[in-house]
Amino acid sequence: MQASLPLAAALSASLLAGCQGLASQPEQRPSALGASSSSSSHLGSQPKSRVAPPPVEVQDPRSAPDAPTPGGALRAPSDEELARYAWLVPDARIRSLEASLPEPPGFQRVPLADASFGSFLRGLPLRGPDAEVRAHDGRLLRAADHRGVAAVVELDVSKSDLQQCADTVLRMHAEWRWSRGEQLRAAYQFTSGDLASFAAWARGERPVVEGAKVRWAQKAAPASDRASYRRWLELVFTYAGTVSIAREGARVERAELAPGDYFVLPGGPGHAVLVLDLASDASGARRALLGQGFMPAQDMHVLRDASGSAWFSLEGEAVDTPFWPEPFPWSSLRRLPLR
Repeated sequence: MQASLPLAAALSASLLAGCQGLASQPEQRPSALGASSSSSSHLGSQPKSRVAPPPVEVQDPRSAPDAPTPGGALRAPSDEELARYAWLVPDARIRSLEASLPEPPGFQRVPLADASFGSFLRGLPLRGPDAEVRAHDGRLLRAADHRGVAAVVELDVSKSDLQQCADTVLRMHAEWRWSRGEQLRAAYQFTSGDLASFAAWARGERPVVEGAKVRWAQKAAPASDRASYRRWLELVFTYAGTVSIAREGARVERAELAPGDYFVLPGGPGHAVLVLDLASDASGARRALLGQGFMPAQDMHVLRDASGSAWFSLEGEAVDTPFWPEPFPWSSLRRLPLR
């Protein structure tokens, strides 16, 4: 397939489309297209962090809220979890999100279909209560008792500074597709507007920049295994961002919010958080668990609100999160394809 696009403009947009929250010095990345930097840069192969970020918050000296996050006994993943969460290894020590973060008093989790994206997120494996949030290179970013962190997801990040905020949303959606055997349906937009489908990648096609156009051409042997899927995701993470997921996701009305939806404020800087679970009470009030990745690429973690609760109220006109200065208005709610 071939599509025209404003590549010079796409480069600028790609450079500004990440979370921009904790970036330090930009790193040098090899071209994702295997071409010269002059051609590959049209898709945004340079680091996403180019805007001066807020100061790095390495470790919060404040103690956690009085009520600790429920721990849950660490255990080996079940066979079902190993099949569902393909990145898990048998010797991991985990606890489930649902068991570790019970709903607030008077609230009950909303019903979810077993194979739904929401159910996939509700069962996410977590690390122990003493888990820290670390960057892709191992640096400590937030201590286990950080006031804004409720739990850390047992999820690999890779050694590249790629799996940031928008990418974490895409990673979860792509992993859900894989868990259902629907990986050939997985497809996401670059910031440039071009679509990157795993079906094309699995056929051995790769994106090629030619002047002001991008086309997919046969460049590799066909492969649709897990390793190929991860390599494709790394390509998507390189060129996607808050701008692309804000454009690609369908707008969701406030009343229709469901686990798997996400709030996104696109741009440079921009940020996105994923709705991991939802609970309601007899009056219809709702609370949500929210998760995020961030910059630099780091462990995915579940957030706490200003009161110290992992369950964010959805009754206001916006949702305020601890690591982003701007609340997310309801107009920023989006949903990726679920069929």
